[in-house]
Amino acid sequence: MSLKALILISALIAIVNCKSVIVGQVYDHNNYVRKVFEQTVETTGIPLLKREEEVKFEYPSADQKIKGIAIKDLENGLAEPSITSGGIGFNFVRIKLKSERGSGFKFVVEIFA
Repeated sequence: MSLKALILISALIAIVNCKSVIVGQVYDHNNYVRKVFEQTVETTGIPLLKREEEVKFEYPSADQKIKGIAIKDLENGLAEPSITSGGIGFNFVRIKLKSERGSGFKFVVEIFA
């Protein structure tokens, strides 16, 4: 088995076991990216109901593009984050956070440009 295949399989296993989403360039290497947005989103659980929150971010000018998005699960719960529109290469993004039935969630959303 080649080294590339082994790295790919390891990355897939890590992605499956966590509910955090990291896309694009989120670490600052030689001042290539900078954090332009950070928000903590938290909800409490309501029995028998799923909780949903939407986070929206848009640059005022269309010439700035998003280079990275990090949605970090702070509680290691069963909530599911997803990017519903925009994202890498766009000047806007919409992120949907959806909890497991009867539970809440706590995420930190970071956007880099």
